[in-house]
Amino acid sequence: MPRTRSVSSRCRSKNSSGKFRFGIEEEYFLVDADTNAIATIAPESLFKAVKTLTRGRGKREFLQQQVEVATEPHVDIPKARVELRELRQMLAAIAASHGLALMAAGTHPTAAWTQARQTKGARYDSVMHDLQMIGRRNMLCGMHVHVELPDPDVRVDVMTRMLPYLPIFIALANSSPFWQSQRTGLMGYRLAAYDELPRTGVPELFRTRKEFDAYVDALVRAGVMPNASFIWWAMRPSTAHPTLELRAPDCCTRLEDTVAIAALYRTLARRVFCNPSLNADLTAVSRAIVVENKWRAQRYGIHGTFVEEASPRGVPFARWLDRVIEEAAGDAAALGCLDEVMHCRAIVEHGTSADSQLAVYREARNEGAGREEALAAVSEWLVATTLGHELGHDLEHELGHHLEHELARNLADDLGQDDLGRYLHPGTRDRSVNSIRTYPDGPTLSVPRSAETMALHVDPGLAPDMPDI
Repeated sequence: MPRTRSVSSRCRSKNSSGKFRFGIEEEYFLVDADTNAIATIAPESLFKAVKTLTRGRGKREFLQQQVEVATEPHVDIPKARVELRELRQMLAAIAASHGLALMAAGTHPTAAWTQARQTKGARYDSVMHDLQMIGRRNMLCGMHVHVELPDPDVRVDVMTRMLPYLPIFIALANSSPFWQSQRTGLMGYRLAAYDELPRTGVPELFRTRKEFDAYVDALVRAGVMPNASFIWWAMRPSTAHPTLELRAPDCCTRLEDTVAIAALYRTLARRVFCNPSLNADLTAVSRAIVVENKWRAQRYGIHGTFVEEASPRGVPFARWLDRVIEEAAGDAAALGCLDEVMHCRAIVEHGTSADSQLAVYREARNEGAGREEALAAVSEWLVATTLGHELGHDLEHELGHHLEHELARNLADDLGQDDLGRYLHPGTRDRSVNSIRTYPDGPTLSVPRSAETMALHVDPGLAPDMPDI
């Protein structure tokens, strides 16, 4: 986790600042339009229509139950938002003409990986031959963000120095709390499944392009992989574009969350590129802490505390995010995306897709629904929200209770009850949803005082499913 430090800037020169063009890729599930269950088969005519009507911006993915879109390169965030919204709507319309619908999430709540069917193609055939069952288990949908640096030769250096920020993007994008009709107990299960693949997870501490190329060359010579595109790290230098590609986040259900995370990634890429000394002193210990924080982002998401190398105690996610945004605000303003970056705070306030899914599930169970019915309600919410439908009042109220409880419970577990008051302050809003406030000593989380008394209560609704539930 990076700390504030004095940095030297390579972006002071007008000619070296660059535009930091970016593009966004999203992977979606294709589901039955009537039941929202994962599609058993997607006809070839659907993918032909997708390719034609999106002018190549939409295409098939590794599994037949998935489809992917990629925006044009942009320098303007609002234009990227408009294009991505149009792509979602266009794909949804095409899917509807085939009796299918679109779902944006890291995992489908009820899909079984045994239902997966590989898309035919030389590359996919090669991958499946190598991965075997692990390839079939890859029924997962992610979000990728590409950022073009003014000097593509420093992408490896920037990637390494970006590593401490990696858990932030994971926590903000969590949308996979369910797997094969089970509550996993994680806010983001997708990476737990994805990390079964080789060459995934946190990149190694390569300092130069020469070191990275030597690694790639060794694997290619050994016949392990044909080229660097078979490296699926959470962040990597793209082989298809002169960009640094973020691959860790789940596909966000809400479009605005996608845009906000893309804006933050672009902003931090600029900050790290422009300041060569920022995070230049990362060590093996630093990387190990990134790995731990990655896990905590998957497990607890925005509700957890995170490890800071120089800190005597864990740091709540909201405080960490606020500090990072404050340090990078100048870069966000220079790129014209400060409002979008600030939306990351709103994600913490209102919750991620994973929070909403758990709230939908709990509300359905509280109303007497069985597990299958509750999961069907989650799938229905995901399909509707993918195209921008709003939360109902009852669900928003339930989500607020989930947020305040999850936050308080995790903080109490990690910091101890005595330290909980450091980060929790009584709120003033009628709603019970968390808010972020700025106090004289910095931004803190604001939740109702009642959350402190709930901190030691273990909510069975958030525990993994057991046979008798």
